Amino acid sequence: MYLADSRSTTPVAAPHSRPGRRPAAVPTTVLALGAVSLITDVSSEMVTAVLPLYVVAGLGLSPLGFGLLDGINNGVGALVRLAGGHLADRGGRRHKVVAGLGYGLSALCKPLLLLAHTLPVISAVLAADRTGKGLRTAPRDAMISLATEPRHRGRAFGVHRAMDTTGALLGPLVAFAVLRATVDGYDAVFAVSGCVAVLGVLVLVLFVPRHIVPAGAVRPPDPTRPVLRDTLGLLRRPELRRLTVCATLLGLTTVSDSFLYLLLQREGALPAHLFPLLPLGTATVFLLLALPLGALADRVGSRRLFLAGHGVLLLGYGLVLSPWHGAPAVIAVLVLHGTFYAATDGVLAAATAGAVPDRQQGAGQALVGTGQALARFTCSLAFGAAWSLWGGRSALAVTAAALAVSAVVASFVLRSTDEGPA
Repeated sequence: MYLADSRSTTPVAAPHSRPGRRPAAVPTTVLALGAVSLITDVSSEMVTAVLPLYVVAGLGLSPLGFGLLDGINNGVGALVRLAGGHLADRGGRRHKVVAGLGYGLSALCKPLLLLAHTLPVISAVLAADRTGKGLRTAPRDAMISLATEPRHRGRAFGVHRAMDTTGALLGPLVAFAVLRATVDGYDAVFAVSGCVAVLGVLVLVLFVPRHIVPAGAVRPPDPTRPVLRDTLGLLRRPELRRLTVCATLLGLTTVSDSFLYLLLQREGALPAHLFPLLPLGTATVFLLLALPLGALADRVGSRRLFLAGHGVLLLGYGLVLSPWHGAPAVIAVLVLHGTFYAATDGVLAAATAGAVPDRQQGAGQALVGTGQALARFTCSLAFGAAWSLWGGRSALAVTAAALAVSAVVASFVLRSTDEGPA
């Protein structure tokens, strides 16, 4: 493949291509990062699968107290996500170093849950864990963006999210097995989770390259290092600003997974020991659809698919609120929930990658991700308070109505920027 250098009329071969050979749609760097995410998600989802019951049933916290904890999962990571993206860009594309710090911090936090038996201590441990997640997310997505040609980014993010979701699929299964096999089940889950997290860090160190040359680059990377003012200045780019506004608006009406699973468990009267299996349904659908929907985003436009995914989520809320109960209803909601993630998670990252320059990929991913994460933090706190005041069904009904309005507004905001594939 040849690209025209802006300083010369002579075609210059892209560094990731070889004569007579087409560049890979999914580079090995993406596969290595997918393996890291797979292992790390096994660790994280082991904890996520048992945490709602641990704090609500085991420690006796109210839905409002759990809303605070769940909000920390989203809010604290959001506060440091901008720092992670900026540091990775600022350090001369040291994305691997910053991502490694984030993965390492999260790995250290898992065993500390063994000592956490009160709300303040659990909150502190979760805050540290989410700090690690906030540090690593933007640099990781930036590495995927830089390693992949723009026309294949939807597919690359789909592959990564599919591997990541494989870990999310395995995590609850491992947690379920540990709970069934041990007496002090929660402590055993936290201990095993910590060991698995350390393995993920080792894979990152050994198999992910330290420096990544942007796919399709026609000259050496710009040696100038962005300053914080440049990061915030990205919002002057209309395309990125619209994405950030819409991701934030829709995030304000996206109920956290944990609350949705608690509602499903109560509405469907599922036994408590089956609760860790609910994320399994979401993860299975996400795994199956992440790659095909990522490839679809490359053809029809990532922003269109992102909006459609929220329409699917709205259908899921409607099913939870409907008179239809029982196992088939639970399965249907989980299918819609998994489809929502497959159509939005990596798809939003791919859309963001196309809206910012290569040297600020980390900062661009962080800006959009921070807006979305802070919005979901706000939603978790508000939903927990609404559940305590009005009950879970009424809280979900209000959220569903707000999501419908937000989706209509977002469709108008993004309409002018999504006339074709993004």
